[in-house]
Amino acid sequence: MSAPAVIPFAEGEAALDWLGLCAAFEAGHARPRAEIADTFLYRGEDTLLNRGAWIDGLGLAVKAATIFPGNTAAGQPAVNGAVNLFSDTTGMLEAVVDFHLVTKWKTAGDSLYGARMLARPESREILIIGAGTVARSLIAAYGAGFPEARVTIWNRSPARAEELAAEVPGLRVATDLEAAVARADIIATTTMAKEPVLRGDWLRPGQHLDLIGAYRPDMREVDDAALTRARIFVDSFDTTLGHIGELKIPLEAGVISRADVLGDYYDPGAFTRATEDITILKNGGGAHLDLMCARYIYEAWRGA
Repeated sequence: MSAPAVIPFAEGEAALDWLGLCAAFEAGHARPRAEIADTFLYRGEDTLLNRGAWIDGLGLAVKAATIFPGNTAAGQPAVNGAVNLFSDTTGMLEAVVDFHLVTKWKTAGDSLYGARMLARPESREILIIGAGTVARSLIAAYGAGFPEARVTIWNRSPARAEELAAEVPGLRVATDLEAAVARADIIATTTMAKEPVLRGDWLRPGQHLDLIGAYRPDMREVDDAALTRARIFVDSFDTTLGHIGELKIPLEAGVISRADVLGDYYDPGAFTRATEDITILKNGGGAHLDLMCARYIYEAWRGA
């Protein structure tokens, strides 16, 4: 019996391609719908999150994430973890994949996969709201899917946006968020906001919104007006509707109904748009996407 592979970040990433990951997501969603389960343990402000997924024919994955907010003051990452990938046929551990590698590629790849179905192919202006780690990953992912587009970034702290722009050639910084939204064809929100930072009144026909940052029941990045003006889609019904405030809050308030959420990745035929439609994708992540991504990383690493 061979030992499981251990795939570190740089070694694993060297074999990856954003469009290849999108193809892996497409193939993964053609399989039976994933079984998923999340469990949480808490100690004060610290959290252990275990996310498990099983897709018949693709295997099993368990992603364990630790969130220790106090690490930041000590100069250490607040979020850490590991991803274990298991064989579908034997249940044996095949690989331990770097947690940050899976998270980076899963999150940005999820957004790119949705944008390739919902954004206008001729999109040339991309706005990213927020200047953290996810924003950096999105620049790379969108660059693969929309290579002729220009990317602008806006951040509540302009200094952080300027720092990122100094590191990324061609990246522009916006100071007026409303004006930047008006110019954009694709808008991605990557903040940790609990209250909306993007207003529906700022939107114009033909735009695509990629909502990433909100992950808790009390978090939102866009207001009710944005939702009522748009055609709404999610990566997974199971991991978004009852769990993330972006949709949970307006659903419970009756601002939108369940019928207004038109499809998830298991129904690609629902992902339609007219030229003047505003579209929204809620990127909720989910253990099944971690599994698809980890399997893609493992196979690409083996091939390399």
